[in-house]
Amino acid sequence: MAGPRPLVESFVDQARRTPAATALVWRGHSVGYGALLAHAERARDRIAALPAGAPVALPAVKSPRTVALVLACLLARRPLLLPSPALGADVMERLYEQAGVGHVLAPGRPPAARRSPGADLTGTALLLTTSGSTGLPKIVPLPGAALDRFVVWAGNAFGIGPGTTVLNYAPLNFDVCLLDVWTTLARGGRVVLVDADRVTDGGRLLDLVERERPEVVQSVPMFYRLLADAARAGGRTLPSVRHAVFTGDTMPAPVLAALPGLLPRARLYNVYGCTETNDSFLYELRGAPDPDRPLPIGQPLPGVAALLVGAEGRVLDGPGTGELYVSTPFQSEGYLGAAAASGAFVPHPEGADERCWFRSGDLVRRSADGTLTLVGRTDFQVKVRGVRVNPQEVEHLLLAHPDVAEAAVVAVPDPVAGRRLHAVARRGPGTGVNSLALRGHLARALPRAAIPAALLITDEPLPRTATGKVDRERAVRVHFTEES
Repeated sequence: MAGPRPLVESFVDQARRTPAATALVWRGHSVGYGALLAHAERARDRIAALPAGAPVALPAVKSPRTVALVLACLLARRPLLLPSPALGADVMERLYEQAGVGHVLAPGRPPAARRSPGADLTGTALLLTTSGSTGLPKIVPLPGAALDRFVVWAGNAFGIGPGTTVLNYAPLNFDVCLLDVWTTLARGGRVVLVDADRVTDGGRLLDLVERERPEVVQSVPMFYRLLADAARAGGRTLPSVRHAVFTGDTMPAPVLAALPGLLPRARLYNVYGCTETNDSFLYELRGAPDPDRPLPIGQPLPGVAALLVGAEGRVLDGPGTGELYVSTPFQSEGYLGAAAASGAFVPHPEGADERCWFRSGDLVRRSADGTLTLVGRTDFQVKVRGVRVNPQEVEHLLLAHPDVAEAAVVAVPDPVAGRRLHAVARRGPGTGVNSLALRGHLARALPRAAIPAALLITDEPLPRTATGKVDRERAVRVHFTEES
């Protein structure tokens, strides 16, 4: 059976049918489908003239010209490494070497030649990278067929078609752009690109959403917090949004509680996935969320398979907690370079099938009714006074408290206990929650060893990483240094 149509072919058809339709909105200006295709085709001819085989690289500075260059590489069937432009020169060079990049692209400039030997990446469309929070970012090659299958799912799931307006908040090198940007362009929609210089300005974000009226929004919880805080003072709402998806981090309970009022016509979803597998699970909120528990990660998407594997390597049946293994129609087949030997892409742990499985490193709890909930990371587990503790589970419980807007929990060395937990919680505006109340909240669900030895309350926003997540180590270090 033939596979789904390539996304770039769908984009070309849309551009030829409706060249005057808006494809991108950028800094208040519109770019039509015809103009975007013309830019992409001119760049494609330059890329096609390069020596055959080797991938090219394009630092992902957000702009319509960068979008056109990505489309040009897809048109030329040239594998494209799309790294963050914020990476240092040394890191970027190491990524180019591992990917075998032959030329580096930049809008408005001729391709810069390199001497790297070309890698055999037949069938690969994009090479994305992981965050690199634990070292050199890993290179994740995504086959063109995987992208095409994702476009089919995402377009159908969120009703993206000609004229549908979709907000793109994430940087262009993030995997979530497969929905925000590439699915939207393949389906004839209208992509509103959020300027990277304005991603933390809640007032401007609110004005942008009110003006451009997106129907589909996908972003990290920080984005929704900024919107909710900015909208609260004026009682403003965003009725255009009909699908609101949150991803990438735990959604704080106060922000979640504010969303029905902020987005009165939206269906709300929690999506789980990673760069290596793309979106894997989807949970739609129906009714009021339970404030005492984190959001489930939901049900597997069509074609997705999942396993929970215990510490002894056995697949768990029924209720229990284990590492989540995932196999999806949208996934990579393995890392490039040295990371290929990491053991993340593996056969079925009990040899039950021929699929390639990705070891997520995420600990997931399955309840008696089959509901899956993320509880932390396998590599974050520590022992406190001989008891195994997961700091992220403590963090999730703090965020489930209705008066906590942000939280960070880390394990620090201790000469007696081996490790102890330090936590910082930012309380929501107008609340008076204190550390005693939060300790009582945690004590109702956790063993004594998992209650932080030190818990500070702050009214200031916690520091964030470049991906919009709370920078746990810096948050705890800064606040405990100030306290001492």
